[in-house]
Amino acid sequence: MSFKVIKLTVGKGKTTTNEKQSEWIRRYYEAEVVIEDEHQIELARGSVEALLDMWLKGESITPQEQKPRYDMAKIRWEQAEGSSGPYEKSSDVGDPNFKNLLKDVQAHKGKMTVGDFFVWAFQNGATLGRKKRQK
Repeated sequence: MSFKVIKLTVGKGKTTTNEKQSEWIRRYYEAEVVIEDEHQIELARGSVEALLDMWLKGESITPQEQKPRYDMAKIRWEQAEGSSGPYEKSSDVGDPNFKNLLKDVQAHKGKMTVGDFFVWAFQNGATLGRKKRQK
Protein backbone atom coordinates (compact mmCIF):
# COMPACT_ATOMS: atom_id res chain seq x y z
CA MET A 1 0.00 0.00 0.00
CA SER A 2 1.40 3.43 -0.89
CA PHE A 3 0.10 6.85 -0.15
CA LYS A 4 1.21 10.47 -0.38
CA VAL A 5 0.58 13.03 2.34
CA ILE A 6 -0.18 16.45 0.86
CA LYS A 7 -1.91 18.17 3.76
CA LEU A 8 -1.36 18.12 7.52
CA THR A 9 -3.61 19.58 10.21
CA VAL A 10 -2.22 20.07 13.72
CA GLY A 11 -4.26 21.39 16.63
CA LYS A 12 -3.39 22.21 20.23
CA GLY A 13 -5.36 23.59 23.11
CA LYS A 14 -4.89 24.75 26.66
CA THR A 15 -7.39 25.22 29.45
CA THR A 16 -6.59 27.47 32.40
CA THR A 17 -8.57 28.57 35.41
CA ASN A 18 -9.04 31.90 37.06
CA GLU A 19 -9.73 30.86 40.66
CA LYS A 20 -10.77 34.35 41.77
CA GLN A 21 -13.59 34.49 39.23
CA SER A 22 -14.26 30.73 39.21
CA GLU A 23 -14.02 30.48 35.44
CA TRP A 24 -12.26 28.28 32.93
CA ILE A 25 -10.50 29.75 29.91
CA ARG A 26 -10.01 27.48 26.91
CA ARG A 27 -7.79 28.43 24.00
CA TYR A 28 -7.41 26.24 20.95
CA TYR A 29 -5.42 26.85 17.77
CA GLU A 30 -5.29 24.77 14.64
CA ALA A 31 -3.07 25.12 11.59
CA GLU A 32 -3.25 23.36 8.27
CA VAL A 33 -0.13 23.08 6.11
CA VAL A 34 0.47 21.82 2.61
CA ILE A 35 3.33 19.33 2.38
CA GLU A 36 5.51 19.94 -0.68
CA ASP A 37 7.85 17.02 0.02
CA GLU A 38 6.35 14.01 1.84
CA HIS A 39 9.73 13.31 3.44
CA GLN A 40 9.40 16.58 5.36
CA ILE A 41 6.21 15.62 7.21
CA GLU A 42 7.93 15.28 10.61
CA LEU A 43 9.66 18.63 10.19
CA ALA A 44 6.33 20.24 9.24
CA ARG A 45 4.57 18.73 12.26
CA GLY A 46 7.32 19.85 14.64
CA SER A 47 7.36 23.37 13.23
CA VAL A 48 3.58 23.75 13.47
CA GLU A 49 3.53 22.35 17.02
CA ALA A 50 6.21 24.85 18.07
CA LEU A 51 4.19 27.69 16.52
CA LEU A 52 1.01 26.59 18.30
CA ASP A 53 2.90 26.30 21.61
CA MET A 54 4.07 29.89 21.23
CA TRP A 55 0.54 31.07 20.50
CA LEU A 56 -0.79 29.23 23.55
CA LYS A 57 1.81 31.02 25.69
CA GLY A 58 0.65 34.35 24.24
CA GLU A 59 3.85 34.89 22.26
CA SER A 60 4.26 35.87 18.64
CA ILE A 61 6.90 34.88 16.09
CA THR A 62 6.94 38.40 14.64
CA PRO A 63 8.08 41.06 17.06
CA GLN A 64 5.56 43.78 17.74
CA GLU A 65 6.47 47.16 16.36
CA GLN A 66 7.97 49.14 19.19
CA LYS A 67 7.20 52.78 19.69
CA PRO A 68 10.25 55.03 19.69
CA ARG A 69 11.75 55.67 23.12
CA TYR A 70 12.39 59.30 22.26
CA ASP A 71 10.61 62.54 21.44
CA MET A 72 12.54 64.59 18.87
CA ALA A 73 10.68 67.74 19.93
CA LYS A 74 12.36 67.53 23.35
CA ILE A 75 15.87 67.44 21.88
CA ARG A 76 17.73 70.77 21.65
CA TRP A 77 18.43 71.39 17.93
CA GLU A 78 20.62 74.17 16.46
CA GLN A 79 20.34 75.65 12.97
CA ALA A 80 23.29 74.84 10.70
CA GLU A 81 24.26 75.24 7.05
CA GLY A 82 25.79 72.50 4.96
CA SER A 83 26.68 71.79 1.34
CA SER A 84 23.09 70.68 0.72
CA GLY A 85 21.53 73.68 2.44
CA PRO A 86 20.14 74.35 5.91
CA TYR A 87 19.62 71.59 8.47
CA GLU A 88 19.48 71.17 12.24
CA LYS A 89 22.03 69.41 14.41
CA SER A 90 22.27 68.32 18.02
CA SER A 91 24.92 67.05 20.40
CA ASP A 92 22.62 66.98 23.43
CA VAL A 93 24.28 63.87 24.92
CA GLY A 94 22.81 64.52 28.38
CA ASP A 95 19.24 64.14 27.11
CA PRO A 96 17.79 60.58 27.21
CA ASN A 97 15.70 61.38 24.10
CA PHE A 98 18.90 62.23 22.22
CA LYS A 99 20.69 59.10 23.47
CA ASN A 100 17.82 56.81 22.42
CA LEU A 101 17.48 58.48 19.01
CA LEU A 102 21.24 58.19 18.46
CA LYS A 103 21.14 54.45 19.27
CA ASP A 104 18.22 53.99 16.88
CA VAL A 105 19.98 55.87 14.06
CA GLN A 106 23.19 53.91 14.62
CA ALA A 107 21.20 50.66 14.51
CA HIS A 108 19.95 51.77 11.07
CA LYS A 109 23.48 52.18 9.68
CA GLY A 110 23.73 55.87 10.54
CA LYS A 111 20.66 57.23 8.76
CA MET A 112 16.89 56.85 8.85
CA THR A 113 13.57 58.61 8.45
CA VAL A 114 11.63 59.64 11.55
CA GLY A 115 8.25 61.19 10.81
CA ASP A 116 8.81 64.14 8.46
CA PHE A 117 12.58 64.21 9.05
CA PHE A 118 15.60 62.50 7.56
CA VAL A 119 18.00 61.92 10.48
CA TRP A 120 21.66 60.94 10.32
CA ALA A 121 24.61 60.47 12.65
CA PHE A 122 27.84 62.34 12.11
CA GLN A 123 31.12 60.41 11.99
CA ASN A 124 32.11 61.64 15.46
CA GLY A 125 29.34 59.39 16.85
CA ALA A 126 28.01 62.07 19.21
CA THR A 127 26.18 64.43 16.83
CA LEU A 128 22.92 64.02 14.96
CA GLY A 129 21.64 65.98 11.99
CA ARG A 130 18.10 66.27 10.74
CA LYS A 131 16.43 67.83 7.75
CA LYS A 132 12.79 68.07 6.72
CA ARG A 133 12.06 65.50 4.01
CA GLN A 134 11.16 66.77 0.57
CA LYS A 135 7.63 65.72 -0.40
